[in-house]
Amino acid sequence: MASQATLLLQKQLKHLCKNPVDGFSAGLVDDNNVFEWSVTIVGPPDTLYEGGFFNAVMSFPHDYPNSPPTVKFTSEIWHPNVYPDGTVCISILHPPGEDPNGYELASERWMPIHTVESIVLSIISMLSSPNDESPANVEAAKEWRERRYEFNKKVSRCVRRSQDM
Repeated sequence: MASQATLLLQKQLKHLCKNPVDGFSAGLVDDNNVFEWSVTIVGPPDTLYEGGFFNAVMSFPHDYPNSPPTVKFTSEIWHPNVYPDGTVCISILHPPGEDPNGYELASERWMPIHTVESIVLSIISMLSSPNDESPANVEAAKEWRERRYEFNKKVSRCVRRSQDM
């Protein structure tokens, strides 16, 4: 018998196939594993990432939706809220409950109501509005604040490389 997570992910995949959302596409990495998704995010218009095609893998835990997935860019990306290894760091992907460090409210963290669509839309929003107060990539955040020209050049290079793939 299929688990709650399996059924929910299959339902979300079916919904996204029937009702595509502007700004990204999503599907399974392997048709036999509903817990690993391949996502391509189109760089949002009027941002530094515009024109880019950024690939990521979304990995769901077996207790989804009670726990959040992880999202890791496989395309090169330079952003304050993306770790150097490509892992995305946004509040809704942090485990539910109180933040042990006191930076986030429980209401900003993972909640089981989130879907693949709401997660990816949050990542697109992150690309549009970096949060340099709590960076995953300290060097990118520092450049964003202090050397914007260098930051912009690195992002432009990532966009160009994403177009060549």
